[in-house]
Formats: sequence, structure tokens, C-alpha cells
Amino acid sequence: MQKASLKALALAGSALAQLACITAVHAQQAPVADEQQGLQEIVVTAQKRAENLQSVPISVTAVGSATLENLQATSLQALQGSVPNIQINNFSNTPNTAVYTIRGIGVVEPDPYAGNTVSIVVDGVPQFFSMGALLDIYDVDRIEILRGPQGTLFGANTTGGVVNVINGQPEMGKFSGRVEGAYGNYNRFDAKATVNIPLNEDSLAARISVLHTQREGFVTNVVDGSDMGKRNITGVRGKLRAKSGNLDAVLAAEYVRARNGAPVVVSGTLPGEATYVAPGVAGMYQQPCAVAGQPCKAPDKYYSANDSVPDKSDMDTFSTSLTLNLSDTPLGDLTAITGYRHFKLREFTDQDGTPLFLDDTRRKTTGWQLSQELRSNIQVTDAIRVLVGGFYLKTHYDHSQNFRIQFAAPGLLQINMQDQDNHSLSAFAQAYADLTDKLRLQAGIRYTYERTHMIADTQNSISLSGMTDFDGTGNVALGGFTADRSKSWNNLGWKVGLDYQLADSTLLYGYWARGFKSGGFVGRISLPQDVGPYGPEHVDTFEAGFKADFLDRRLRTNLAVFYTNYRDIQIAQTYFTKDALGNDVNSTTIQNAAKATIKGFELELTALPANGLTLTGSVAYLDATYKTFDFLNGGTGQIEDLSGYRLQNAPKWTATAGINYAFNVAGGQAHANAGYSYTAAKFLNAINDTARSHIQPTHLVNASLDWSPAGSGLTIGAYANNLLDKRYLASVFDAPGTIGLVNYASPREYGVTARFEW
Repeated sequence: MQKASLKALALAGSALAQLACITAVHAQQAPVADEQQGLQEIVVTAQKRAENLQSVPISVTAVGSATLENLQATSLQALQGSVPNIQINNFSNTPNTAVYTIRGIGVVEPDPYAGNTVSIVVDGVPQFFSMGALLDIYDVDRIEILRGPQGTLFGANTTGGVVNVINGQPEMGKFSGRVEGAYGNYNRFDAKATVNIPLNEDSLAARISVLHTQREGFVTNVVDGSDMGKRNITGVRGKLRAKSGNLDAVLAAEYVRARNGAPVVVSGTLPGEATYVAPGVAGMYQQPCAVAGQPCKAPDKYYSANDSVPDKSDMDTFSTSLTLNLSDTPLGDLTAITGYRHFKLREFTDQDGTPLFLDDTRRKTTGWQLSQELRSNIQVTDAIRVLVGGFYLKTHYDHSQNFRIQFAAPGLLQINMQDQDNHSLSAFAQAYADLTDKLRLQAGIRYTYERTHMIADTQNSISLSGMTDFDGTGNVALGGFTADRSKSWNNLGWKVGLDYQLADSTLLYGYWARGFKSGGFVGRISLPQDVGPYGPEHVDTFEAGFKADFLDRRLRTNLAVFYTNYRDIQIAQTYFTKDALGNDVNSTTIQNAAKATIKGFELELTALPANGLTLTGSVAYLDATYKTFDFLNGGTGQIEDLSGYRLQNAPKWTATAGINYAFNVAGGQAHANAGYSYTAAKFLNAINDTARSHIQPTHLVNASLDWSPAGSGLTIGAYANNLLDKRYLASVFDAPGTIGLVNYASPREYGVTARFEW
């Protein structure tokens, strides 16, 4: 075993053995302790019905509202590093686009045509677009993270897993609410409010939640000394719930307005490459990637540059849903969920991150989705329960990228347009049969049909003056092409497994699941052949697990061991190539890798060694490598044998440890939280694991402390994330010979909080 692996394993073992000595916010929601009963149950809906987490025969982690509050989380990205074998990132130059990777399975491509392998589901509605999928979270009840393919219950394109977000629901007959605020460094200011209004004692209620969060950026622009990466987001969500007899209906609507600073791109370009600017030239900073063949390193002070585009990234998102639950019908318990979402994104990016005008982009995207799910939960006999249903999804997006490539030729402009429609239709069934009073069989199947129509248009032009605007007004056309393609795919996926209740609080389980992600077309291209289509990918996962509560429910242990056979993997590569005149232009391709194998485990622990004291910890191992892969490198045109190379965004070890201590002091109750997270080294945004795409190991320490006067409803507190102020790279995009793009992780953030509940 390598030294780094031994070090990580030792670190994880020490963390789990000495949780009380570690300082950071605990990673998972610590179940509320009862002095007489020990750890309480956590209710989840991972299998589309309410169940005790400890009786669900899959690897799932539930993160509750208390943990999100301790992390001062305003988006899902706050969970990065805190859940075993899941990575949550964004792209180096498109921060509005999410990168979710579970057990080494994820998509590393920002545009919507690539789809997702991890499904984000909000109140039962799948979110098709990765743009905006780093959700702004407020009034969240819990977040459930399901690892492994979930195709039978959650549909195609969930080969990695599911992030299931459950927001607060209106409560009948109860007037309640909460108001909370936070102020921190970088002039961070958060304000949240939720009010639950009973409109009728037991048949009608409303819930309204609002969020506003803003802060300055933590990167300094060397051009004018301004901060880069500022955030300003406002969201409002309303829900109306009506109950009549056996009908329970919830109508929801949400609007989120983001007016953020332009994406921050830090130059990671090396000497001799096309966009390299030497330190000191025009005020250029020292780049974090200094030596060819060596990993990049985050500096103590974060610098970048924007000299050519507006500091603007605007996004508007509107969504609505209607959920109908009709219980005790002749057809079982019926559920119908209708969802609609629309978004508009407008942003500019200085792509070179230098004080010189070398290349930049203006990107515009508009997209919408309409989904409908209808299912029934049928109790066939006392021993057999069946869930059957159907699902339909229609999506459309229009996207344009206007790319000024000044370094290739003065005045050169590449305009790429994408217009895509996608239809998905599926039927599914999953059955649970009690073979004995302890042994249960589960078996599921899902048929999926998907059809995609893509129009990809690329046009190149040049300004004879050597300077062009984004619209190319007055430019001379250099040629281009339009690709108009459509294709359909279908698949039959399944799951079969057994679980055995060894004792009242001990569950053993095992299953085999086959997942599927449909094929598609590439939209951002410079070569007509890059449009595709690329083929579907398939996943077979074998998982065995153990869930148990010991010592009168004062120790909870959950273990999952898995092996995955990953085939026809969709691999996206963004690269620079030459046009007909020899100019550097940007293109993307998606090719299907042959095979990869993924194996590992996840261990999660929760302990109550004393009243008021909760300890949590986890350790996860991941071995994710290509078994066979002849990679056609678009940048060089050469075939590379990548057998044995690690998959992207797949660190070998991750570990967490945390402590929560509740105690009485000064006429009230205090809660002290501390926790630590470790993520081993990984590769990101270079398929062939180049040195520049290496992301360093990370060690993060977080802490918080709050106090509530007895009977007041008031809570005041303080928090610190990245307490030790470690400086880390978040991502690196590597285009050898042309450019390197770097994105930094947050430095230390700290502040004070206040909350009032009634």
C-alpha cells in the first residue's frame, strides 16, 4: 500500500478512535438522543415511502437541518467532504454548474447535453439540468444521499446515485416560524425566515420561506484591486397544503434570483503555452502552476484578473410542483407529482485570468423541464408490497457561447449555438416480499425510452481591425457548420436483493442493481464529427451491508461494501484544436471508454458515550480505475492506453469525525460542535491524470457554538469554517500547450449568528 494510503488510513482510524479530541462540525446529522432510549430513529424516504433509516437496505446518509445550520450552508456545495464517497464541486470557469460524483461516477462537463449520473431530486421532482443544481438551500428538513445506481425507483441516468432534498412542509393547525441571520467576514450577510400559517385548523395550511445571502469575493483582481467572486442571492418559496378525507395535496412555487460576480478563473498556464503571461508583466501575479510536470499549489493570497468582461453572472430560476397523495384506494396509495422548472443564465468570463486580453466568453442559457410521475404503493397481501408507476420528462434548452480567442488571432470569434430537446418515458415496478418474519426479498425493474434532438451550430469569424465585440459586428466570416441530429435509446434496468433482520436492531442486506445512462450528442464543438452520437453507459453494482444499533441504542454502526462493473463510460474532453486557417479553437468530445472497476466500502458510526455528548465518524475507501480504455486524446490526436488510471474526482480515502456536546450554562443550554474531514488526493478535469490536474489532499476543521436562554426561543452563536485557514485548490482544467484554469477552495470563513423561533 502506498505511503499516502497508509497515512490516510491511520488518520481515519485515529479520528474514529478519538472523536472527542477532534475539532470540526460533525459530518452527518447526529440523531437526537433521549437519555432513556438512546439514539432516535431517522425517518427517510429513500425508497419512496417513509421508513426508518436503519431498515433501508441501501447505503444512504441523511443530513438533517441541524447539521446544515452548523455548517452555515447556503448551497449543497457546503456538504463537500462531509459525506463518505461523494464529491461536490463546480467547474473551474462555470461556478453555476454542479459536478456531483458518487463512488467515482460523475459527469465532468458543464453544458447540459452531457446530462447527469447523479440525480438531484427536490420534493420528488428530478432536476435535469446541472446548471443551478448546486441548490440554494433554506427551510430544508433533510437531505438524503443514496449511493449506487437507483434506476428502478429514480429512473435512468442515476448510475452514481441520488441526492434527495426534502424541504419543510406546511403543518396543519400550527402557527409557527423562525427568523435567523448571520454576519461574517468578507462582509457576508445571511437572512432567512420561515412562517407556517394554519388557514384552517386541520384542512388547509401555508408555508412561506425566504432567503437572502451575500458576500464579497475572496480573490483579488490585480487589474484594479477589486474583489472577485461576490455572491448575491435571494430566494422565496411558498407552499399551500390541503387535506380532505384521504387526499393530501401540496402546491409549491419558488423563485431564486442570483446576481453574482463573474466566474473567477485563475491562470494555471505554464511557460511556453499559448496563454502564458510571465509574473510582473502588466501586474501579473505568480501562477499556482509554476513547473511543468508538477502539481499546482494554492498560494497564501488569492489573486486573479479580469480586464475584458463585465463582472456579471445573473441567473433566474422559477419552479413549481403539485404533489397529490390519495391513500386507501382500490388501486393502493396513489401519488402524482407534476413539476416544472425554468431558468435563465447570463454570464461573462475572462477565460485567461491574466491582465491581458487573451480570451473571454459570453454565455447565455435558457432551459425548462416538465415532469410527471404517477405511482401506486399496493399492499397485495400481508407479506407482499408492490410499488408500480410511470414517469415522463420533457426538457429543452438553448445555449450560446461567444468565445473571443484573441491569443489565437487578433479579432478571432467563435460562436457556438445549441438547441436540444429531450424526451424520457419510463415504467417501473418494485416489489417487497416477506419470505419469513426476518427475511425479505426485493426486486425491481424499469423500462426507459429516451429520445434526443440536437442542433449544434458553430461559426468562426474575424475582425480585420484586430478587435471584435461578442456579436461579431462587421466581422469577416471564416466558415462554420450546422449539425442536426436525433436518436433514441431504450433500456431495461433492474435490482434484486435480500435483507435479513438478524435482531430487532440489526439488519444484513445485499443486492445487485443494473443502472443505465442514455446516449446523446455533443453541442460545443469545432469539428462536425465531435457531435456524435455517443452511446449509453451501463453499471452493475453488487453491494452488501450491515446496519446495527448496540449498547441500548447508544452506538450505531452502518457498513456498506460494494463492487461495480462500469461499462461504455461516457468520457467528456474539452480541448483546443486547429481550424482550417490554423487558428486555435475550442471543441469538446464525448467518447465511450471500455470498462472500469470500482470497489470499496463506507463505514459510518454514531455514539452516545454520555448524556448530552454525541460522537460521529466515517471512513470510506474507493478504488476506481479503468480496466481497459484506449483514449483518443482530442488535443494531440494520439491514442493513449489508460488501463489502470484512476477515474476523475475519485479520491481513494475520505474520512470525517465530529463531536456535539449539549450542556446547561448561564440559565440556558449551549451546543458545541466540532468536526474534521479528510479527502485524499484526486484528479480533476484531465482524463489522463496529468500532474496539473492533481488536486491535493484536504484537511478541513470546522466549529460552531450556540446558546439558548431557557424558554426564550432565541439562539445566538458563532461559527468558523476551515478554522485553520488552509489554502486548497478546488479544481484544475488542463489543456496542455494552450491553457490551464484553476479554481480555489474557500479560505477561513467565520461569523456570528442569531435565530428566533416560535
